[in-house]
Amino acid sequence: MTAMRATRAPELIGPGPPRLLAGVSSAGAPSTLDEHLSVYGQLPPAGAIDLPALVDASGLRGLGGAGFPTATKLRAVASQRGRPFVVANGAEGEPISGKDKVLVRYLPHLVLDGAAAAAHALGAREAIVALSRADRDGIDALSAAIAERGGGLDKRVRLRAIAVPDGFVAGEETALVQFLNRGVAKPTFTPPLPFERGVGKAPTLVQNVETLAQLALIARFGPVWFRAVGTADEPGSALVTISGAVAEPGVYEVALGTPLRELVAQAGGVTEHVRAFLVGGFFGSWLGEREAADASLLEGDLRSRGARLGARAIVVLPTSACGICETARAMRYLADSSAGQCGPCVYGLDAIARSFERLAAQQSRDERKQLSRWIQQVRGRGACRHPDGAAAFATSALKVFARESELHLRGRCEGKRRVLPIPGIAA
Repeated sequence: MTAMRATRAPELIGPGPPRLLAGVSSAGAPSTLDEHLSVYGQLPPAGAIDLPALVDASGLRGLGGAGFPTATKLRAVASQRGRPFVVANGAEGEPISGKDKVLVRYLPHLVLDGAAAAAHALGAREAIVALSRADRDGIDALSAAIAERGGGLDKRVRLRAIAVPDGFVAGEETALVQFLNRGVAKPTFTPPLPFERGVGKAPTLVQNVETLAQLALIARFGPVWFRAVGTADEPGSALVTISGAVAEPGVYEVALGTPLRELVAQAGGVTEHVRAFLVGGFFGSWLGEREAADASLLEGDLRSRGARLGARAIVVLPTSACGICETARAMRYLADSSAGQCGPCVYGLDAIARSFERLAAQQSRDERKQLSRWIQQVRGRGACRHPDGAAAFATSALKVFARESELHLRGRCEGKRRVLPIPGIAA
């Protein structure tokens, strides 16, 4: 994902996007501190604003996938005893998403602003930005930005970057806390939750880097400005990664509520006939072309179609690719990404992946009923949410690619092209 659609924006404080991406340099280099301040201006002094109240009024929700109200998380951490920590999550384990990498690589000071503002509001003395070890450009950009600030902007908050293991589950918030505490990046459902006892057993705010970047803008321009785009129920803008059969794949900033077809048009339009859309990443859902035709980039609208925005990653699947084959590749990746903590994840997801692989290989045995039972059996039974997300993805594939399934059982496949970028799985 290399394309970004943004301008250097005198219209930053105007009503519409670009907002987050307004400071992206046309030279394609990380913004310097002077460049950052010339576009976005200074943050209000610590104590000059009631940040949780502003965030509450803005309606900002987490932009890492779960969509939890940001103000609620701020207040939950603030209600605990002890000096808290702030963790900015930029690990981005989702293979088809590039939005967090764009923010950290090109706008590191905006991410640091958000982390520092949250730390000031909570009384935290340290904010940690967690990035994937594989994202060397992001680590370098962020480290340079921290050094450039030199403590002058954030004297009461220590900012530092941490490289975390690569992998799909390593970026889940409890996995980050486990890694920072014990060096093992494994998610868990087991209480206490991070807001109660996280890094160093202290209350910990874990927020996606895009959420914190939005928080930094709300601190500057206020909730009315934030709500000038989007809808009343889902306000603001968001970064969306689009790839597959579009002319200009990349990361785009759009107002929430933007029709999916408009996002496709911004990405240069489709390059082939379309079979389906993958919406929300590998914990999202497949949508058929007709079902997606009038969909909007809203959780409420997508939920009614059996999908969700999730990681805000969208793949346009062309007819030259096979939905069953692509699902088999993705399910193998999800099965291999198991944290190895429970049977539903270790054995259940592997069985589901193997079944999809047999179907993709055009074996004649029809085991779709058994496959559906396995999917149901892993739901809600895992040590973390990994089996649930994988099950939702698999369920949508059986529904959307029912015709392709029938063809495969008869030894036929209509598409051979590989579209999904999956680490460790052959193209």
